[in-house]
Amino acid sequence: MTRIEVKEALSTSVANGLVNLKGWVRTKRGSKNVSFIALNDGSTLSNIQIVAEQNISEDILKLINTGSSISVIGKLVQSKGSGQAIELLAESIDLIGVADPDEYPLQPKKHSLEFLREKAHLRFRTNTFGAVFRIRHAMTFAIHNFFNSKGFSNIHTPIITGSDCEGAGEMFTVSTLDKVNTPLTANGDVDYSKDFFGKETNLTVSGQLEAEMAALALGKVYTFGPTFRAENSNTSRHLAEFWMIEPEVAFADLDENMNLAQDMLQYLCSYALNNCKDDLVFLDKRLQEEERHKKKEERQEMGLIDKLKFVVDNDFERITYTEAYDILRNSKPNKKKKFKYPIDEWGADFQSEHERYLVEKKFKKPVIISDYPKDIKAFYMRMNDDGKTVRAMDVLFPGIGEIIGGSQREERTDLLKQRMKEMDISEKELWWYIDSRKFGTVPHSGYGLGFERLILFVTGMSNIRDVIPFPRTPKNADF
Repeated sequence: MTRIEVKEALSTSVANGLVNLKGWVRTKRGSKNVSFIALNDGSTLSNIQIVAEQNISEDILKLINTGSSISVIGKLVQSKGSGQAIELLAESIDLIGVADPDEYPLQPKKHSLEFLREKAHLRFRTNTFGAVFRIRHAMTFAIHNFFNSKGFSNIHTPIITGSDCEGAGEMFTVSTLDKVNTPLTANGDVDYSKDFFGKETNLTVSGQLEAEMAALALGKVYTFGPTFRAENSNTSRHLAEFWMIEPEVAFADLDENMNLAQDMLQYLCSYALNNCKDDLVFLDKRLQEEERHKKKEERQEMGLIDKLKFVVDNDFERITYTEAYDILRNSKPNKKKKFKYPIDEWGADFQSEHERYLVEKKFKKPVIISDYPKDIKAFYMRMNDDGKTVRAMDVLFPGIGEIIGGSQREERTDLLKQRMKEMDISEKELWWYIDSRKFGTVPHSGYGLGFERLILFVTGMSNIRDVIPFPRTPKNADF
């Protein structure tokens, strides 16, 4: 008999014939004459109730516990209880896999997120993480769908690289050298010429530089892949392994870059609202409950679904860094010293509290800040005529602050080399990047969207470790 999924069963009218459902038991309750089993197979947030009457062997029912996997054949009937329209009246139940009730850690009660991180191999089975990872899948599909509809080509950029895109130096080394008898140079340094690639290599922090090369031939490209940063940070916003979406567009200036970013974010939020309704409603209620336990001044003003609509329904406000600086410097929180990081000097890098003030208090809409001071931005960003600022942009969202960072790229060879010298970026390592500016250089732009930061926003989760299946953080690579 062909199996159907729980999602399909719940959306089906009462069936005359028999159907087969398979899944994992969430709960079992009942009396001597009848048992009620809540079954879930991951296809939907909702469970389906299995009604097992006296025709089902008591020996089988005794072995069915929370976490067990079963196969059920029966008829879909109208439910006599409240909370569901359809239930399955079982004619036979086969036990597929037993879960020891004394050892299975996910019992029918509320578990803390901290506890579930320790059980990351099982947390997919909870309502919260089932919802989060179904939404993560939906956003993955929506991203590819968006760029495909715009005529972009997906480019798979290297995970192993010999260059540091950001110039931060916080990278994981890739090496096959003997850890005990490591070959050394005459100066006592590690001799990477003896290594697999014949030079020092690392896990990439970004696919941007390589994506630029593809855009300078294909016109419009995007990457969607894993990136790595060896930053020793245990905050709720940092991971050592994360995923990035990075479009690059030839012949595009900063304004066109901002247009693309706004179009993409509004498309993604709209897609979530239209295709993830049940999971969003569940996570919205969860967020409201979480907010009730916070201090009044720490609570978010908007619910999850309201935040998504806030993005879809509003044109993004566009201001320069200098305009944002003036607003923040003269704001009440700054004058009353309510900001943790006061805004005093022009050139300061804005923090999340400043970004959220601009979005949630000042403009009450998403904000794009452009033309940042050159000293707080990367070497590849196009220099403005004032010699002080670059054609950079950040997109700011409610509750999260920066969600996208990007820029118009510096296409002029002389100015690119000048910036690399100022920031101590090796021309020798990036000869190919400079080379691209010699042969038909054109204005081009792009940005980076941290996928996990997007999922934080769309799900309302507060810790980035809870929106990636198996988080990689300092001292944590257990799964």
